[in-house]
Amino acid sequence: MMRRPPIPGLVMADGWLQPYSRQIRDRQRLFDLKMKRIHQRAGSLEEYARGYRYYGFNRDAETGAWTYREWAPAARRVSLIGDFNGWNRESHPLERNERGVWEITLPPDALAHGQKVKVHVVGADGTGKDRIPAWITRAVQDPSTYDFAGEIWMPEHPYEWWNNGFDPSRVEVPFVYEAHVGMGGEEGRVHTYREFADEVLPRIASLGYNTVQLMAIQEHPYYGSFGYHVSSFFAPSSRFGEPEDLKYLIDQAHGLGIAVLLDVVHSHAVKNEAEGLNNFDGSGGMYFLPGERGRHPDWDSCCFDYGRDEVLEFLLSNVRWWLEEFRFDGFRFDGVTSMLYFHRGHEPFGDLGAYFGSSVDLDAVAYLQLAATLIQRVKPGAIAIAEDMSGMPGLCRPVDEGGIGFSHRLAMGIPDYWIKLLKEKKDEEWSMGDMWHTLTNRRYGEPHVAYCESHDQALVGDKTLAFRLMDAEMYWKMAVDQQSLIIDRGMALHKMIRLVTLATGGKAG
Repeated sequence: MMRRPPIPGLVMADGWLQPYSRQIRDRQRLFDLKMKRIHQRAGSLEEYARGYRYYGFNRDAETGAWTYREWAPAARRVSLIGDFNGWNRESHPLERNERGVWEITLPPDALAHGQKVKVHVVGADGTGKDRIPAWITRAVQDPSTYDFAGEIWMPEHPYEWWNNGFDPSRVEVPFVYEAHVGMGGEEGRVHTYREFADEVLPRIASLGYNTVQLMAIQEHPYYGSFGYHVSSFFAPSSRFGEPEDLKYLIDQAHGLGIAVLLDVVHSHAVKNEAEGLNNFDGSGGMYFLPGERGRHPDWDSCCFDYGRDEVLEFLLSNVRWWLEEFRFDGFRFDGVTSMLYFHRGHEPFGDLGAYFGSSVDLDAVAYLQLAATLIQRVKPGAIAIAEDMSGMPGLCRPVDEGGIGFSHRLAMGIPDYWIKLLKEKKDEEWSMGDMWHTLTNRRYGEPHVAYCESHDQALVGDKTLAFRLMDAEMYWKMAVDQQSLIIDRGMALHKMIRLVTLATGGKAG
């Protein structure tokens, strides 16, 4: 392991962190230890994050033979089922190795593009269940039964990129347009990747945005979760089209000079066993923390066990998959506060000690450090935004300093502030001091993405700022030949709120 200075750079830059030097060094030591284990196993972090070339379905370049592998250490029996064998649970058993990985090799003509597949797992509890392979790159839902299944995706003609060489480092100040492909169109239906690429992207470019952040890309069984209950982490949602259509979208964006970020969900996973990873081998945990710590109290979902090597390999490989296979230019990591603390953000952060106590999940800190390091090694200059409500010191400082390594932090407190202000205060009660403090309250040297509203308010149980300001009056008094003090006030305040937030709230918008 590398020798580090006795005083971390994070402490050198901020003397208030001096009482927590030991904890910061402990984090560095844990990161170094995990990196050492990774190098011993795979030779490098980059190679370690190519697990998708080992797990799941892969073809031998010379013979064309298929190999399917699945990690299920406590399972009693595993077999591959699908269209290719009439869904026979006995005909194609897998063999287990000493690491708890099950494997089967099939001849070149055994599987074909478009065939549906699942894996039948007899778990540690003796129960047999048909599951979707964890590393599947495409999952589809039957329109009549609503059952999800994996799908072999090996098109004869792979997508050919034409906008090569896009460099995300050219985006010095991200101006981010957050979007949901399915809701991106005008009609009351689920829209597609190609519709978004052809009809929405040109409008985004014309408005001056240089970055698009896409929600709900990773496959999820419940559309109403807005993509935050992920089931198949390597599969782009089939609701919006085929994987090649998503590549087309990203290619089109690059042609317009726009970077594309994936709203990646590594903070938790859907608890559904029929579609997701929960209780995959019948042991009750596996990918997730055992017991109550593995159950999220607010989201009705499962919390990852970042201390297991196989989980690290799964999540880090997922990061590299989206960067390489689909050429995303970075990520917004959802729910980072929930990842960092065992209390999932339910305890106050009244002093610096709250960021360095026993409630911090050090394995999660190490995972985020590894992910941030991997992102820059695979795609230098990529954007990595952390959605953190807690204000963890060093979140956007280099790992070598004792930080976590993100490029930006999403300033979630700002939209919360504006909604609270509009709901609880009259205009004449607004405090300029409170406003200035909220908009500028960030750690020096840690860039923030700031905007006055968020999908957390607009989509989940609240209203947009425009509706808060004007509400039903927008339906009846927005014509140019009509007069309304409510509309006049609302339009004026909306413009001023946006202006002051973008001007003072951070180094990205």
